[in-house]
Amino acid sequence: MNKRTSAHAALIGANLIYGVNYAVAKWIMPDYIDPLALVVLRAIGGVLLFWLFGAFMVRETVAKKDFIRLALSGTFGVALNQIMFLSGLNLTTPIDASIIMTANPIVVLVAALILLGERITWRKGLGIILGGTGAIMLITAGGEISFASDHFAGNLLMLGNTSSYALYLVLVKPLMTKYHPITVIKWVFLFGSFIILPAGYRELASTDFSLFTTEVWLSVGYVVIFTTFFAYLLNIIAMQWVSPTLASTYIYSQPVIASIVAIIMMQDTLTWLKITSTLLVFAGVYFVNLAGRRNERKSV
Repeated sequence: MNKRTSAHAALIGANLIYGVNYAVAKWIMPDYIDPLALVVLRAIGGVLLFWLFGAFMVRETVAKKDFIRLALSGTFGVALNQIMFLSGLNLTTPIDASIIMTANPIVVLVAALILLGERITWRKGLGIILGGTGAIMLITAGGEISFASDHFAGNLLMLGNTSSYALYLVLVKPLMTKYHPITVIKWVFLFGSFIILPAGYRELASTDFSLFTTEVWLSVGYVVIFTTFFAYLLNIIAMQWVSPTLASTYIYSQPVIASIVAIIMMQDTLTWLKITSTLLVFAGVYFVNLAGRRNERKSV
């Protein structure tokens, strides 16, 4: 019970960070920094922070056979995920991006069924439907949804991003039963950086850092330190104790969290639609979590 509670707290923290990241990253791209250049900064920051953190926390030897899975996790969970997310967000709107991200739990459910043999129960199906409905209700109430031609490429990239991250959640799960989370995530980021650095080096080299104001540096710091280091760390810790399906369901909370933050900062108002949407999201997470608990009892 304590482990699952800790996992839920970690997932809430990670998705709180992600929920704020849409607006922060969108604000600095592309006026101050190109998406690929920002991805390179995330990769460099992630590798340095996770390997430094790991040097003080844990030292483990990884079996040679697991490097293939770690490399695939780095490819889908770091390289392709971050490249497509920031490139897609740069071309589309935060509303479109948030809606497309709600497809993630569906992709995870199918991938977990195929790769891990995770059963699709009616509770998981109901939870995903409820959570998805609540998230879409909240997002669509925030403004006009645009799928115009100039945003189409961005929307396709966001769809690729959510599919890539879904595969990552499923691929990395078996590693969590063998190694410490820090061991896993530091290797995942190292392998991911092998793809990111060549892809975005030119964009980083052409970035005019002299134009950066204090606000821009703080925003870049948020993306690198919070969205990259803390969010990935919290997610990988949670994956020790919950299924990929449950972890992905928390993506529905991102628009809810973003709305709560906006209300606290007096940038938005509380309405019955927001309350209803939030309850649906929480109900969705509850049913998927309930299915996970029932599976645990049957396996004992």
